[in-house]
Amino acid sequence: MLKRIILLAVGMLLCISFSAQSEEYWMPARSREAFRILVDDLLQAWEHPNSDDGEQIWRDLEVIRGIRESDYAIALSVAEHWENVYLTPYTLILSGSNEAIEQLRQTGVRNSTRHAFVVLGYALRAGEMTDELKGRCRAAAEAAQAFPETILVCTGGATGGNNPKHHTEAGLMRDYLIEQLGIDPGRIFIDEQAMTTAENAVYTFRILKEQEVQSLTLVTSDYHQRWGQVTYNLMSALYGQEYGYCPKLVGNYCYKTTGKRDVSNARPAAAQLKSILGLNRK
Repeated sequence: MLKRIILLAVGMLLCISFSAQSEEYWMPARSREAFRILVDDLLQAWEHPNSDDGEQIWRDLEVIRGIRESDYAIALSVAEHWENVYLTPYTLILSGSNEAIEQLRQTGVRNSTRHAFVVLGYALRAGEMTDELKGRCRAAAEAAQAFPETILVCTGGATGGNNPKHHTEAGLMRDYLIEQLGIDPGRIFIDEQAMTTAENAVYTFRILKEQEVQSLTLVTSDYHQRWGQVTYNLMSALYGQEYGYCPKLVGNYCYKTTGKRDVSNARPAAAQLKSILGLNRK
């Protein structure tokens, strides 16, 4: 129902004040409050779905449009993608089989240098990669080998305690992909600054734009995929308005974890949206 309602809306694409040098999208205080309500209502629709959700989201969107038209298209994109990954059935493609690669092909991934597999990092332990981070790299290598013309973008900074050499997730991922998994180093680009999923999106979008990437697939753990999706979708909407650059998210590819974490948890996704949109500021 939500999708049918919000698709009735038509937004004008105007210039916005977004700086890729910052994690936050700037907006006036009234807009921040309206966006905060929208994100909270999207989370509410996931936590306690009911027949009034669509109407409430529609009202939130109209309030945002009334305050500042340029924010409306961003809000609409956020609401639509949230519905796609959290409010309707969403298939996670789990790596490790020929069937998974075929599923990935069917999503429309192109074997081209204009397609990127973006590999999201995971916190280091004593300055070294965990088994989970290695699993994400194996999933990425599997996809990269199936689509040999594509590029890989690894993202993640110097995380974790007891890391005296300041190893970065992305640096170690690159080394592992090259030395252990046989990926051509010329295909790999890295961001060594990001410390959160929101920053993953902020910093990797600079690389994507520089490399003129037209489409991307996120590679991460199963429980992390949905909130990565809504975060990267938001960045695509922001870049689309500011720079006319709007790469398409195509499919997903996941490292399957042990199942101890809820793969559909929407709360972290809402927190990342609020971070990029600057909703945590007073």
